[in-house]
Amino acid sequence: MALLLWLGSQLSSIWSNISILGVFLTVFTLLLDFMKRRKKWSRYPPGPASLPFIGTMFSVDFHNPHHSFGQLQKKFGNIFSLQNCWTNVVVLNGYKTVKEALVHKSEDFADRPYFPIYEHMGYGKNCEGIVVARYGHVWKELRRFSLSTLRNFGMGKKSLEERVVEEAGFLCSEIKSEEGKSFDIHVLLNNAVCNMICNIVFGDRFDYGDETFKKLSRLFQNSLDQETGFLPQGKAAEENGFHHNNLRLVVLDLFTAGSETTSTTLRWALLYMLLHPEIQSKVQAEIDRVIGRERPPSMMDQASMPYTNAVIHEVQRCGDIVPVGLPHMTYRDTELQGFFIPKGTTIITNLSSVLKDETVWEKPNEFYPEHFLDAKGHFVKPEAFLPFSAGRRACPGEQLARMELFLFFTTLLQKFTFVLPEDQSRPREDGHFALTNSPHPYLLRALPR
Repeated sequence: MALLLWLGSQLSSIWSNISILGVFLTVFTLLLDFMKRRKKWSRYPPGPASLPFIGTMFSVDFHNPHHSFGQLQKKFGNIFSLQNCWTNVVVLNGYKTVKEALVHKSEDFADRPYFPIYEHMGYGKNCEGIVVARYGHVWKELRRFSLSTLRNFGMGKKSLEERVVEEAGFLCSEIKSEEGKSFDIHVLLNNAVCNMICNIVFGDRFDYGDETFKKLSRLFQNSLDQETGFLPQGKAAEENGFHHNNLRLVVLDLFTAGSETTSTTLRWALLYMLLHPEIQSKVQAEIDRVIGRERPPSMMDQASMPYTNAVIHEVQRCGDIVPVGLPHMTYRDTELQGFFIPKGTTIITNLSSVLKDETVWEKPNEFYPEHFLDAKGHFVKPEAFLPFSAGRRACPGEQLARMELFLFFTTLLQKFTFVLPEDQSRPREDGHFALTNSPHPYLLRALPR
């Protein structure tokens, strides 16, 4: 009996010690979390209350973050702070705020946070491309090399324009083979735009039915396993970032940034033409007047086609293809509109709030091409049109994308009238967010003109 009492007292003592240790660890963990989340800076942007460990994650709908940011903007203003676990995040909203950060203080906001996905893909923590790379000497060298290479391969020149027109012809042939039946044009648009990057990177295009091309379209990041013959060599070049993995990432960036966004924009364009047949008719009338039905369109035609140009720009604005852009990071301590933002803070530029800024756009939530036309019908582009972002991190392929959008769009509407299938209900106008904002699947019929 005495032994049992002794064992009981020992167990009670052990449990008491465990309880004390548990309380200590809990208090220590909460204190550590508090110290991690505590803002030691004055004039730091306000934001919603931060919960232990998870921060403000419940304040954001990650399926529609730009909508959540819009609601938080109404409560906290154009600059507010969030906390993703222990990561400090500042969100910038509205044209004036975003322009001041990306243009007037471009270097302060030019860095990028770490993207772990590239390390998971086997590239290593120190590998860099041109889109998500950290700001510095290597990024500058790779970006300069990428832009010069794109120019050497025809960006901005007649030779590349001719290849886009040729690809548009192949696309129209595939559409014509549908014989006016209803179909989803998603894959065909992806193929056409992806082929343009293949033309630049590999020097050739693929047939749409090619099995290798299908695999490339689905998993191109796993297919970019070959050296390219136009790369600089030598030890000095490697020190400047020109080694195999970095250059593979540059090619990957060209495919991801140069194909997905453009093909998604074209899907939005055709969706808006289905929903607004009167606008489609006006575009076709301008095409017939300036180009005709037989001659392929040229970039020289763009200046004579203000309405078509306005429609394409309104597609980009209203479609809101990259609503929150890619995250930036402050390169140094900085100030913005009276707020202090320390070095290493993750920055989200809410481009959706710029493209739909109520102080700039007459009808921000409607498809309204007149946003880009003056009273005389001339094309104008408001400064708040920033679908490609701005500053040092602006999209390096903007010129290529603008050429592709104009030539593909005008060719498609020159050759076809796009209508809704009789048995299909009106497609949804809201987008599906997954980094890019893309239309929900829809069917169309392409009637030869």
